[in-house]
Amino acid sequence: MRKITLAFSAFCLLFTLNHSAIALESSPSQLNPGTNVARLAEQAPVHWVSVAQIENSLLGRQPFAVGFDIDDTVLFSSPGFWRGQKTFSPGSDAYLKNPEFWEKMNNGWDEFSIPKEVARSLIAMHVKRGDQVVFITGRTPHSSYDGKSMDSLSLLMQKTFNIPNMKPVIYTRDEVVKPYQHDKSYYIKQANVKLFYGDSDGDILAAREVGVRGIRVIRSAVSTNRPLPMNGGYGEEVVRDSWY
Repeated sequence: MRKITLAFSAFCLLFTLNHSAIALESSPSQLNPGTNVARLAEQAPVHWVSVAQIENSLLGRQPFAVGFDIDDTVLFSSPGFWRGQKTFSPGSDAYLKNPEFWEKMNNGWDEFSIPKEVARSLIAMHVKRGDQVVFITGRTPHSSYDGKSMDSLSLLMQKTFNIPNMKPVIYTRDEVVKPYQHDKSYYIKQANVKLFYGDSDGDILAAREVGVRGIRVIRSAVSTNRPLPMNGGYGEEVVRDSWY
């Protein structure tokens, strides 16, 4: 009986060693260091900046008003826009002119929007400096918005990014105020913003139009807002790792 037990134990040990050897042989080995999206992006010859570098560039300056676009800059809000298109104008962007969509988007659908980590870092840095954070968006406000009180989107921004002395969100309705060429230019000037962050070409050009430093935040590659802009195409600074 003991011989049978020993023989069985030896068989089990041999099977285990053989199985381990096969597993090792079948495990693929890494052929090269590989890469990721961040490294691929930073190969582009643009003016990359980090949050720390932006902070250092502001050393010695008194607190000022700093502006942020919302969609694709501080929020990944494509889920709401995707739902809006499917609900109100399948296959077209007509929903963006539909007041019913904006009623939904600004009063609940942003609960499905994802705050971008780069926005948390940038806003925290500016709050620490004592800067006044201002949000300027191309969205259309809901029908009850009076331009003075804190609406649902303003309250969401305040809560999400822990902003003291929060000001109501400024809505441009994607309309240009003459004599300016871009929809946010007038509002950037009116709010006395000295630095503006945005993901679109229009954001960067609006800031430049009124003599303000514009810094690009990268729009996520899976955003529903197409086509994707060419980051750094106007020689502007582009925040590293800012697509999430």
